[in-house]
Amino acid sequence: MNRRNFLKTAAAGPALLASGLPALAGTKAALRGTGDMGIVIERATGSILIVETTNRSILGRVSGLGDLSHASAVYARDERYVFVFGRDGGLTKIDILEQKIVKRVLQSGNAIGGAISDDGKLVAVSNYKPGGVRIFDTDTLEMVADIPAGSKTVGLVDAPGRRFIFTLYDAGEIWIADMSEGRVPKLTKFPDIGDLPYDGLITGDGRHYIAGLFGQDGLVHLDLWREPLKPEMVLDHYGRGEKKLPVYKMPHLEGWALAGGKFLLPAVGRHEVLAMDANSFKEVGRVKVHGQPVFVMARPGGRHAWVNFALPDNDTVQVLDTVTLKVIHEFKPGPAVLHMEFTPRGHEVWVSVRDTGKVEIYDAASFEKLAELPAQSPSGIFFTARAHQIGL
Repeated sequence: MNRRNFLKTAAAGPALLASGLPALAGTKAALRGTGDMGIVIERATGSILIVETTNRSILGRVSGLGDLSHASAVYARDERYVFVFGRDGGLTKIDILEQKIVKRVLQSGNAIGGAISDDGKLVAVSNYKPGGVRIFDTDTLEMVADIPAGSKTVGLVDAPGRRFIFTLYDAGEIWIADMSEGRVPKLTKFPDIGDLPYDGLITGDGRHYIAGLFGQDGLVHLDLWREPLKPEMVLDHYGRGEKKLPVYKMPHLEGWALAGGKFLLPAVGRHEVLAMDANSFKEVGRVKVHGQPVFVMARPGGRHAWVNFALPDNDTVQVLDTVTLKVIHEFKPGPAVLHMEFTPRGHEVWVSVRDTGKVEIYDAASFEKLAELPAQSPSGIFFTARAHQIGL
C-alpha cells in the first residue's frame, strides 16, 4: 500500500466506527465465538440458561418464554440465534450473544417441536392443536406456509433439499413438505404406515427417516434415496407374544443412537434397547437395561451409548458398549434425569437432573464427575454444534 492510500484508509477509521462497524482495539473482552455455547431449558420457569462448555460456566439467563414443559430448540446456521419451541405454541427467536429475545410469536395452542431448513431460511413447527405444520421465515418469524393436517403432527425433521418430514399421529401417515420452489409447499403423503406413529428421526446423512409406532410393535422406515419412495415396516416382531408393560414415558427418537453400523433403539414399554443393523434393518441383538429407556444417545465416535430412563427408574444412567452390546457403567445422578448432551467431539457429557436443580458434567471416557451448574428444573440441553447437523 502506498503512502497516499494508507492515509486515506487511516482517515476513514472514524467514519467506519460511526457507521457501526466494530472497533479493532480495546474490545477483545467483548468478543467471543459461538462454537462452545449452548442453552439449557428451565422448564418450570419459562426460561433458558445460556452456557459455554470450555469453562463449564453460565453466561446468562433469558426469561419470558412461556410453557417450556416439553421444549426443544434448533439453531441458525451462524449459531448466534436459537429458536425455542414451547408447549404453549410459542416460537421464540433468541440472540444468545446479546442474551435477549429477538421476537416471539404464539403460532398455535399446543406445539411439540420443530426443525430448521438446510439453508437456514425456514423454521417449521409441528402442532398438536390445531394440528398440522406451520413454517416461518427465520429472519422475521413471518408465517410462510400453513399446512393443516387434521391430526396431531410429530417427528418433524429437516431433510436435504429444503424439505421437512413429519408424521400424523392420529391418521397414521408420513408427509413430506418440499419448500424448494418457494412459499407453497409441495406435499407428498404416505397413508396407512401403521398405528399411532409417535415420533421420528432422520439419519445424519439425510437418507433414512424412521418413525416409531405406539399402537403396534415395529417401526416404519422411509429410504429417501429410493425411487419410488415407499415406507416399509421394520422390527415388526419385537415384543410379539410377550406381556406388555405400562408405558410411563414415550421414548424420544431424536436420541436414537447410530453407532458401529447399528441403530440402538429404545423399546416402547420394555426394559430393553434394541440393536438393528443399519444396512439390512434386521434385529441383531437386545440389551437388558435398568428401566424403560427414553434417550439412547451415541457419544461422538460411536463406541458408547448413554441411556436414561422413565419413571420410576429415572434417577439412573447406563452406558452401553456398542460393539459388545453390554452395559459397562451405571451411576445415579439423581431424580428425574431428563436429557443428556455431548460436547461436539464427545469428551464430556452434560446431564440435566430436574429434581435436584442441577446440570451435572461428566468426563465421557472415565465417567468422572467434573462439575455441576445450578439450574431451575432443567430439561433439554442444546449445544450450538447442532446447527450443522441434519435432523437436529
